[in-house]
Amino acid sequence: MRILKSLLVWLCFIPAAILNGGVRQYCLHPLLHQWALPVSGVLLSGLIILLTWLLLPRVGILNQKERYAIACLWMVLTITFEFIFGTSTGQTFHELVSAYNPMTGNLWILVVLSTALSPVIIKKSI
Repeated sequence: MRILKSLLVWLCFIPAAILNGGVRQYCLHPLLHQWALPVSGVLLSGLIILLTWLLLPRVGILNQKERYAIACLWMVLTITFEFIFGTSTGQTFHELVSAYNPMTGNLWILVVLSTALSPVIIKKSI
């Protein structure tokens, strides 16, 4: 049941990511140009860890097995959501996969890893 409750925490990542995209587009890009995308990736990763730290303890005290299960679930949900949302907005499969290459300046892989690791590293209990 606690694993299912953790979905509510993961759902909070969606508006955070949308807000992050708006900040990147309208604030960071005019100021930082080519650095806006990597800075945005770092900011979103930090925001995900912060949201996990604030909200996951409300799910209840989790044992290590539950934290790993949540980590896997959140990672799969994040990747699935990105590919479904991306293809529905007209992005090609190649464009979506290229976001996982940090050499392009896109730190999306950091966001995915932060999403997956945050339930494991945040061990704060109620």
